[in-house]
Amino acid sequence: MDKTAGSIIQTARLILDPLREEDTATVFVYRSDPAVSQYQGWKPANEAEVDRFIADQRARAFGTPDSWCQLAIRDRETGRLLGDFGIHFPPSLDDPIEFGLSLQPDAQGNGFAREAMEAAIDLAFGPWGYRRLVASVDPRNSASVALCRAVGMRQEGHHVESYLFRGEWVDDVVFALLAREWRK
Repeated sequence: MDKTAGSIIQTARLILDPLREEDTATVFVYRSDPAVSQYQGWKPANEAEVDRFIADQRARAFGTPDSWCQLAIRDRETGRLLGDFGIHFPPSLDDPIEFGLSLQPDAQGNGFAREAMEAAIDLAFGPWGYRRLVASVDPRNSASVALCRAVGMRQEGHHVESYLFRGEWVDDVVFALLAREWRK
């Protein structure tokens, strides 16, 4: 499976491409915003942490098995950084692929998350050759729950207080989609 072309994903309004050094300040601002970071596993403490994260991402080959690859979500016309899109490439094609994303507050509610997800799902179930996509979501994150449903994922489970997140036991809702279920 060749994922090299996947490091740049284009949609009608978006480009998903590697994060750049010049993205550091913007990533720090939105990733440290409490409204954005509330349900995110990574909340950077400072810009230096974001610099290290971006350097680590740039050093890793896109599609490396058993790793997260984080891409920038950019406005296709202006190049403005709107957020970031994570792809967990599992150890093998038999395991499910997983996506996650964060958007700046002023970029939310414009359909960008759905547009990015649908493009990534097309690649995951098409040229990348995966058969299953999963998402693990805190049920209080109503925007992510709505996004999973909007792209056709079904809820497979609700695990009560199953995940220790920032010192609090939280619920975990699991969504999934099979390649054969994906609408073209």
